[in-house]
Amino acid sequence: MTQHPNEPSTAQAAHEERVVHAEREIAAPATQIFELIADPARQPEWDGNDNLAEASTGQRVRAVGEVFGMTLTNGQERENRIVDFEEGRVIAWKPAPAGEEPRGHLWRYELTPVDETTTLVRHTYDWSGLWDESRFDRARSTTQEKLMASLDRLATLAESS
Repeated sequence: MTQHPNEPSTAQAAHEERVVHAEREIAAPATQIFELIADPARQPEWDGNDNLAEASTGQRVRAVGEVFGMTLTNGQERENRIVDFEEGRVIAWKPAPAGEEPRGHLWRYELTPVDETTTLVRHTYDWSGLWDESRFDRARSTTQEKLMASLDRLATLAESS
């Protein structure tokens, strides 16, 4: 069997890192930062992947099971299903093309107050459960640097509020 030159070998794929993290302290309270994350209409302002174009206002996330819509920069529509939620602390979702089931990858934000004016924010992209092989190249391109770019932009917004 011939392997495509850009495909990892079976051994490489078995050892490929499919959970990417970035974290940083932001000089703002956790509640203030969480508002920027939990309001999908604000997400394109701080997206370090430069992948999000817009989301309708009024979709503020409040519970597991909710779904928020997002338009990507390529014009595609995404539905994001909330799979973990703790107000002010944790939010995670699984994206899917509109009207379809999630593909198995996950975006997560965990906020830990350091003190009343500083918060440690941990951003995770987990594609260990991604089953749609057509998404693998895009998943691989979501690096720690891109996650950190999101956190840096999020910090700029939160710290200027």
